[in-house]
Amino acid sequence: MARARQAAKAEASNEAPERAAGKDELLKYYRDMLLIRRFEERAGQLYGMGLIGGFCHLYIGQEAIAVGVQAIKQDGDQVITGYRDHGHMLACGMDPREVMAELTGRAGGSSKGKGGSMHMFSTEADFYGGHGIVGAQVSLGTGLAFANRYRGNGKVTFVYFGDGAANQGQVYESFNMAELWSLPAVYIIENNQYAMGTAIQRSSAETRLFRRGASFRIPGEEVDGMDVLAVRDAAAKAAEHARSGEGPYILEMKTYRYRGHSMSDPAKYRTREEVEEVRKTRDPIDHLRELLEARGFADEAALREIDSEVKAIVADAAEFARTSPEPDPSELYTDVYVEAAQ
Repeated sequence: MARARQAAKAEASNEAPERAAGKDELLKYYRDMLLIRRFEERAGQLYGMGLIGGFCHLYIGQEAIAVGVQAIKQDGDQVITGYRDHGHMLACGMDPREVMAELTGRAGGSSKGKGGSMHMFSTEADFYGGHGIVGAQVSLGTGLAFANRYRGNGKVTFVYFGDGAANQGQVYESFNMAELWSLPAVYIIENNQYAMGTAIQRSSAETRLFRRGASFRIPGEEVDGMDVLAVRDAAAKAAEHARSGEGPYILEMKTYRYRGHSMSDPAKYRTREEVEEVRKTRDPIDHLRELLEARGFADEAALREIDSEVKAIVADAAEFARTSPEPDPSELYTDVYVEAAQ
């Protein structure tokens, strides 16, 4: 830990201007990432208790990506992702109570208990879903970007998908259309290296996924997805490229999930030692905590206070989810069609 703090001090003193961040900004990133971590830990517990049914994919380890991108998102920019989506919802500012209640299928959930873990939605938060079909959100996100260009509204769509989805054919159809029509889309590949359970080296001929847009002339770059400031700066560059009319951009976020692909996955395809090594040396929250301490922005007591505050929010969300009523059976017939103005 001492060596880590020394490294953080060295980083702080030699930090490039674009990596600069003030006290309030860094503390917000820390709190937001910790909220996702604690929320997902509690969701895992509720799943084990049988209060969450179906599939449940946790975002633990990948928190810096959603928080870093959200830091540069402008009002009206859209976010769309796959089924590992709870962290994105919280980063977008959705109410933890409503997210947890949706996980448990309760009426107080953000989708009235009908979406569950993989299909939540909030246009108020510019969040256009978790999607359960692998890679489907890439085509949908490209459509959102097309709408932005058609309307000329200056908005950007952030389209998230994983290393497994990167091999889906619809991804490349979307890339072709996005570059052909100069759509304002930022494609963010959350490369946690194992997809559902197969190492990327065994499933992908080209493992440097940011190159996947080369044949369509889409620029891309690899980013340390465990460093919230690196994510923020790369996202800002990509968003400016897309917003200025230059077309799409690809960001490959190199990250790591600590849990299995879903709660039903024992993750026997990797060793416990490998996971622990990442936790000890690359954890995004630990990295930011050391930076905060090195800069004198927060001491151990202040960080404990933030953790206590976050735990209280999560405990409240869990209790709300537990006590919220189940949806009325009549809800089966609502939200099927959109009411269009005559």
